Amino acid sequence: MSCAAAPGLPDVDAVTPAVLVLPGPVSQEELPRLGDEVRALLETTGAEAVVCDVGGLGPPGLAVVDLLARLELAARRASGRIRLRDPDPALHALLDLVGLRFELERQPEQREPPLGVEEAVETGDPAL
Repeated sequence: MSCAAAPGLPDVDAVTPAVLVLPGPVSQEELPRLGDEVRALLETTGAEAVVCDVGGLGPPGLAVVDLLARLELAARRASGRIRLRDPDPALHALLDLVGLRFELERQPEQREPPLGVEEAVETGDPAL
């Protein structure tokens, strides 16, 4: 017995990244739980990376660097990685200073145009 395929394209779920929101200061007691969460997200979703939203961690310091290094280690042990979302520029600089490189979630660039470049239209210019 067989059933006929439904007409049209099959339904495909969009791949949404696994996200772990890191709120406020994280205590040493919470580190093992967060590492377990990273491993569980990688295993259950089959994703290659877990996006860690670090926007709410507050001012960066060595405790934040330690947390991110431990989460990266937990992710690598589960054959994955972590990717940072919304890092503070000071956190980015601190991670560079201690030699840790993390992939950042792609965000649209918001830059100013180069100095001395002005867009203007002269009345005699042909339309493109």
